[in-house]
Amino acid sequence: MNTIQELRYKIFNSGSRVNLFIGINVIVFVAFNLIRVVQWLFTRQTTVYQTIIDYLAVPTYTKELLFKFWTPFTYMFLHHGVFHILFNMLWLFWMGRIFEEFLNAKKLTFVYLAGGLAGAFLFIISYNFLPAFSDQVMFATAVGASAAVTAIIVATATLLPDYTISLLLFGPVKLKWIALIYIVLDIISLAGANAGGHVAHLGGAIFGFFYIKSLQNGNDWSKPFMKLFKPRKKLKVVSTNYGKPYQETFHPDQKTIDEILDKISQSGYEKLTKREKEILFRASKSNEEK
Repeated sequence: MNTIQELRYKIFNSGSRVNLFIGINVIVFVAFNLIRVVQWLFTRQTTVYQTIIDYLAVPTYTKELLFKFWTPFTYMFLHHGVFHILFNMLWLFWMGRIFEEFLNAKKLTFVYLAGGLAGAFLFIISYNFLPAFSDQVMFATAVGASAAVTAIIVATATLLPDYTISLLLFGPVKLKWIALIYIVLDIISLAGANAGGHVAHLGGAIFGFFYIKSLQNGNDWSKPFMKLFKPRKKLKVVSTNYGKPYQETFHPDQKTIDEILDKISQSGYEKLTKREKEILFRASKSNEEK
């Protein structure tokens, strides 16, 4: 398997939505910037690139938004500059992997998309109703996955507040402190040059927090969204002893596994019964053998 095939597999076939979203963001960023560079080399202009960004960025002017109704979705896959996409993708990788481990890929997809939409919504509402932004509402736009990523950061920290990760220069830090500092910095920055971006971050943060709280109360907002996806093939029940002492070879179906994962999200892994832990273990071993 060559490098391109390996990357394609990790992005589209690994089953990880973290890899998928990182891959989509990077591919879009590279493709659009190649267009920008090529045009600049031949014409010393970047009008094509700017036209694409203007077409896909979410505007705050409602009359323009009516004719660009797709932009609250497309804006979350665009980035300005290398550092913009680098830090967003690093946070998505670090926190998204933890989210997927304790919940599942479909819920991560829902939080990313819905968190991004929540960020766009708060961005548009703030610029149309807060006096501080009244002189910018006609031309302000936003791009970036920051709101979607912030939703995942806050959702993960709300689900696992005492989960600890090691940060360079800081050492072990609990997720709840990372999320709190992230939000405080966004609030402080509301009076800065990128106020709209920080407003969008807060929209994603609010969604991520209330989604997990709702999930812990037994109400999963992602269920209607999940019905849009075809269910995975269920594993068959197999019993093969071949003269050996009886051993249970039961493989649980996906519905059983999802119910156990939901229980983890609501009550924590330690609340699982011995039987439920055994089912998860066998399911993970079965996936490794495929």
